Amino acid sequence: MNVFEKMLSIDRRWIFLAIGIAVIVPFFFPLGLPVVVTPPVESLYDAVDEIHPNDAPLLLSIDYAPATLPELEPMAMAILRHAFEKDVNVVVMTLHPAGYGLAERAMLDAAEEMGQEYGTDYCFLGFQPGTSAVILGMGVNIATVFPEDAYGTPLAEIPMMEGVRNYDDIPLVISLAGWSAAEAWVYYAYQPFGQAVGAGVTAVMATDFYPYLSSNQLVGLLGGMRGAAEYEMKIDNPDKGVQGMDSQSIIHIMIIILIVAGNIAYFGARRRKKLEEAEAA
Repeated sequence: MNVFEKMLSIDRRWIFLAIGIAVIVPFFFPLGLPVVVTPPVESLYDAVDEIHPNDAPLLLSIDYAPATLPELEPMAMAILRHAFEKDVNVVVMTLHPAGYGLAERAMLDAAEEMGQEYGTDYCFLGFQPGTSAVILGMGVNIATVFPEDAYGTPLAEIPMMEGVRNYDDIPLVISLAGWSAAEAWVYYAYQPFGQAVGAGVTAVMATDFYPYLSSNQLVGLLGGMRGAAEYEMKIDNPDKGVQGMDSQSIIHIMIIILIVAGNIAYFGARRRKKLEEAEAA
């Protein structure tokens, strides 16, 4: 058996094992591969950075489900860390019924890490059904849609919500979603009320949002794990996004190498077979 045939006969389980190792290793031994921050991420970072400390709050709508958590939770953590570091108040909510626990977890983890106080620095509105009705209703009066926070406290009794009535009192909304929720914020918050909206979406969805970005209907955009990694680099706090990009980069390189090696083996084996057949004739 020649070298080309040996390459083609490699047990695919060895390839699966190599890819598995390549995915896992960067999470224990970060490689620190360079991440270049792109303009859409820079724009969203700047929009958060421009919010005045201890003033009108950032509204973060964590609209993802467990299936898209690996791509979108690093975005949520990076944005929350950025806001809390700048003493920007944050209102957290969700439009996805499966997002309640995920939104609460990200909020509490970031708040504990950054030493923030509930009711003064951040609050959690929870979930209300009816995506378009919720977004439109908040443009008129937030308290009519969320009369209480997720824990039963009336909004009027939450210190940081004093004077926050509707979108006129919210400088920026950011939706992190693996479905059409981010588009809904554009349709029902930006278009009728002029609310500034930013978005974080999965990598496969990102291209659908560039028209909103180029038409200034979005102030910024995070696309997939790369978007999360770029935002982490902006706040100088590399975490799961950067680690995930290390794994993705290695896997992409491995796939390219395997494709090239497979083609070399295939065409090499075919050429050798033709030469052997010619010699036999």
